[in-house]
Amino acid sequence: MIRKLKSGEFRIYSRKLDEKTGKRRNLGTFSTREAAEKHERAIQYFKHG
Repeated sequence: MIRKLKSGEFRIYSRKLDEKTGKRRNLGTFSTREAAEKHERAIQYFKHG
């Protein structure tokens, strides 16, 4: 899940909530949406690879 921050950057959050905190885990912050989407695809690939 990619969200745009107030600073204009994009951050990837985990799809599931973190058990301990009840929030989504931050999986990386990127300056462009394309970079964030590319990294999100890489995360999905390694999760299921």
